[in-house]
Amino acid sequence: MFAVTLDGHGGPEVMRWAQVDDLPPPRRGEVAIDVVAAGVNRADIMQRQGFYPSPPGASEILGLEVSGIIAAVGPEVDGWKVGDAVCALLAGGGYAERVNVAATQVLPVPEGVSVTAAAALPEAAATVWSNIVMAGGLTDGRTLLIHGGGSGIGTHAIQVGRALGARVAVTAGSQFKLDRCRELGANTLINYRDQDFVKVVTEEYGGADVILDIMGAGYLARNVEALAEDGTLTIIGLQDGAVAELNLGLMLFKRASIAVTNLRRRPETGPGSKAEIIAELRRKLWPLIAEGAVAPVISAQFPVSEVAEAQPLLDSGETVGKVLLTIREP
Repeated sequence: MFAVTLDGHGGPEVMRWAQVDDLPPPRRGEVAIDVVAAGVNRADIMQRQGFYPSPPGASEILGLEVSGIIAAVGPEVDGWKVGDAVCALLAGGGYAERVNVAATQVLPVPEGVSVTAAAALPEAAATVWSNIVMAGGLTDGRTLLIHGGGSGIGTHAIQVGRALGARVAVTAGSQFKLDRCRELGANTLINYRDQDFVKVVTEEYGGADVILDIMGAGYLARNVEALAEDGTLTIIGLQDGAVAELNLGLMLFKRASIAVTNLRRRPETGPGSKAEIIAELRRKLWPLIAEGAVAPVISAQFPVSEVAEAQPLLDSGETVGKVLLTIREP
């Protein structure tokens, strides 16, 4: 089969679409998927640069989410058959013609979504739902603050928050991105270049009940200030550093909590596992997608041979939503 290979670590130029060894048949509990499209994520860039290696036992090929058609079913797999249109959450291996994945990490392509577009869902959906709902307890009438509202994660979180009846505030660095966030349903738009998100959220809502943060250390103190009483800060990225001082006194006063999570390295099964998150997505989020309340937001699609042009778009001021690589026709 063909897959994106790395000629060392570095810039986009180290990636090549090249022939690699065929995969073995799916093992017990796995399915094989002929990949139609793969989502591009910041973790892929970090892995390409040498900063984020695959978890033990996972494929070293880039790619954490795909959509496609089931090509083979391993032993002891129920509920899936050859020919099913699906999308899947991976620990690696998505930038390839075929991938083997645990059946518990597979979801049907939602009603009303194309097979190609479904590649934009697994990583964003699992990250957002597990953090703002499962960890943060977001419900109707509460306030959600999203940093990076124009990202793939951010655009998905806006829609989920609004579908659940929450008030949604977002930060972004350009009016173009903020306008798109408004179109997706965001109530409060904050340009982090010239506005203080702590002041805005505190004055408008008395603080945020849930904060979805991609920045890490650089935003920690201000995020804690921006929390409402009994609020939860969920940290999913460290784009502005990993080490910071935490004011426990303010946390104590607000009865606040912090959840720092990583999706890729969660166990496949058991408490807090990928299987647990995927099952909840199918029960609670997939109906919202079928209703049209939540939809994949796709900024650009590239044939996989142009992966070196696709990845840099994640840092572009003109990109809102997901970037996809197309592998084959559905």
